[in-house]
Amino acid sequence: MTVARSGDSPPTTHHPVQATPVTERVLAPDLARGMMLLLIALAHVPWFIYDAPAGIALLHPAHGNLADKIAQILTIVIVDARTHTMFGFLFAYGIGQMYARQTARGTPPARARRLLRTRHLWLLAFGAVHAALLWQGDILGTYGLIGLLMMPLFFNRSDRTLKIWIVVLLVAGALLSALTVLSAMAAPAGEAIAAADLQRLSIAEAGFLLSAAIRVPTWIFGLFSGVATLALPTVFLIGLLAARHRVLDEPARHLPLLRRVALTAIPLGWAAGAVLGLEHTGVITTGYESVWSTLHFYTGTFTGVGYAALFGLLAHFLATRDAHRALPVQALVALGRRSLSGYLAQSVVFAPVFAAWGLGWGMYLSSWSAVGVAVGTWVLTVAAALWMERAGVRGPAETLLRTLTYRGTTRRVHADKAR
Repeated sequence: MTVARSGDSPPTTHHPVQATPVTERVLAPDLARGMMLLLIALAHVPWFIYDAPAGIALLHPAHGNLADKIAQILTIVIVDARTHTMFGFLFAYGIGQMYARQTARGTPPARARRLLRTRHLWLLAFGAVHAALLWQGDILGTYGLIGLLMMPLFFNRSDRTLKIWIVVLLVAGALLSALTVLSAMAAPAGEAIAAADLQRLSIAEAGFLLSAAIRVPTWIFGLFSGVATLALPTVFLIGLLAARHRVLDEPARHLPLLRRVALTAIPLGWAAGAVLGLEHTGVITTGYESVWSTLHFYTGTFTGVGYAALFGLLAHFLATRDAHRALPVQALVALGRRSLSGYLAQSVVFAPVFAAWGLGWGMYLSSWSAVGVAVGTWVLTVAAALWMERAGVRGPAETLLRTLTYRGTTRRVHADKAR
């Protein structure tokens, strides 16, 4: 992937550059997306255990056998409140890559920003359709909204400005977390569990149209709360900054930074998650559930970025040993290149099969069996992505998004040339 260097003369073409050929794509982001789709499946499937009372940790059931409790602890520690920040970082990193590639090949900066804005609008539309038809917890719309809000404010700002605002958002997030704890401690006992049960109303609703009527307002609330909690705006700025310095494109140049981030951020988040997981399963009782739950969410910002750093290190390790050609790596990368299709495919499986308006099998799930479902679904998407990679076929969702994004820009280019 080429990036213009100081002193290079810009190409003369002003055509918008099309989507990156797969042969030019960087290993680390695609490898990370492919693997993290497993964690997304693990994060979402507990929502479909709609017939079991929720406990203190997100949508995990309050009760279960030993296997269920092990599954809950592992999911809370490794997955919950971590995957959305990881993908938020990668989303912003991809924006930086896309912009650099466009401008390096001669697209005027204003036109490149317009292209990104169009893409974000379509992501918002994708999210609305996804929520209306299948899944209220859609994150595509939130990413699109954050792109629309954050790019005009921060895209052309200096590194120093981005760093200052990252610190500001981290501090503001900490203050917001403290207020959340105080509010939760003042609330009546069981209010958090009742709120979790409300999140499953659409899944427990037997009528599809009524479930959609519940899903859409719930998604809209999540759309704006995803911005208001500040975790995603924070990782968005971190991802933009990392893309400028090609941290995942060229991990060999950034190994000390990647090691430092991975070895600091991941243990920090896992420690907070471990306490919450043990509290949720009744192994320990501290009486400060709201504190651990809020701390668990806040540290997810750091853990998501730590995961990205870990995959940068892994990509460097694989590349230096020529192991990136191994079949498991190729399969993960193939899914990562089709992460939008893989993400939507999970909803196509989970919602009609497990929601009450579909087959209703979610009432028979437990935490450990839900993990099996998540892993099995992810394996199927890996296999499908590998087949498409070998057949030279892009993911259907990626193809649609690319077509919608570039269509309007291409028309504007032709109109400009006709003047």
